[in-house]
Amino acid sequence: MQPTSRFEATMPTQLHALISDLRWRTQLLDADIREEERKAGISDPTNLAYPLLALNLRARRDNLQVSIAILESRLSSRPTEWPHAA
Repeated sequence: MQPTSRFEATMPTQLHALISDLRWRTQLLDADIREEERKAGISDPTNLAYPLLALNLRARRDNLQVSIAILESRLSSRPTEWPHAA
């Protein structure tokens, strides 16, 4: 079935771009986490001396990964389930 509006035609492209951007951001967060762990000399998040910044970065990364999963499931859904432009 052909898209009936420009919105429906660009939705997959927009989702792909957003997913790609979020993946890039998670890679940046992973690098920042590794750097904080390296500076502290601690890589175990359960250690009481684990850097607070690294814990916060991990939470952000995890939230982005959940968002990516949701967007990927939306992308794989049928176009008829996408919202229609008004």
